[in-house]
Amino acid sequence: MSLRDAAVAPLSRNEPNRPGALEEALDRVSGKWTIPILSAVRRPLRFTQLERSMHGISRRMLTLTLRSLERDGLVVRTVHPTVPPKVEYVVSGPGQELLDSLAPLIAWAERNRPLVEGARCAYRDRDVA
Repeated sequence: MSLRDAAVAPLSRNEPNRPGALEEALDRVSGKWTIPILSAVRRPLRFTQLERSMHGISRRMLTLTLRSLERDGLVVRTVHPTVPPKVEYVVSGPGQELLDSLAPLIAWAERNRPLVEGARCAYRDRDVA
């Protein structure tokens, strides 16, 4: 058993072709728009409000990501019975828990960004010389 296999073994399922909870969670949060959308819908927003707040996302990608987040239970979609229909999106309890659990990672990334950028420059300069 490799070192990686030993480290991941307790986190993976016994079913060989089915990803474990950690792999599923990492797959879920690794999408480019997942975290920005979850952060934006900490308060209820209509689709157009969300679309205006997300710079650079296409309408189709926003729709697909919202559907995926709703499917996974990270976002709640509420349709209000009005004319025209009013649809709002808001982060769910598990979605908020996910955001809260990422706070230390975000803090680490912000704290270490200069160090990482410096290491990249040093690496690039080393290869050029």
